[in-house]
Amino acid sequence: MRCPFCKEDQDKVIDSRSSEGGRIIRRRRQCLVCKRRFTTYERVEDAVKLTVVKKDGSRVPYNRQRIIAGVQKACYKRPISMQQIENLAEEVEEEIFRRQGQEVSSRFIGEQTMTRLKVLDQVAYVRFASVYRDFQDLGQFIEEVNEVMDRKEPAPGQKKLFDD
Repeated sequence: MRCPFCKEDQDKVIDSRSSEGGRIIRRRRQCLVCKRRFTTYERVEDAVKLTVVKKDGSRVPYNRQRIIAGVQKACYKRPISMQQIENLAEEVEEEIFRRQGQEVSSRFIGEQTMTRLKVLDQVAYVRFASVYRDFQDLGQFIEEVNEVMDRKEPAPGQKKLFDD
């Protein structure tokens, strides 16, 4: 492994731990040349390649980072940690792979993400839904906000979307 600091290829592993339910190995390394430490992650490459079928019918390889990036945008300036976003992406990914297919629709991924965002944070949910559902007019957007507001109780620790 090349050191990200001095670019030399001489290092030793100081510590190894599994994470994400044993699906990833986190390795703490130390460069033998510059003595600086860095972390690497190993993930088993999925034997089954998953393809996402987009709304226009095109097909692209599945990329977990796209889920994370979309949720991060929706959670901008919200009290949501990166760990919560990673957990949400993990839950969505588990649901995708539970389907046992080689193709999954972008609609299914978006719906699974929105379902979990609705519980995590109402504002982030509305932001995500406004982009994902591509509202054509303000009325559709207001309907979605009203649906969220009519929900009896927000998730624990979550503030209401609007004050009464």
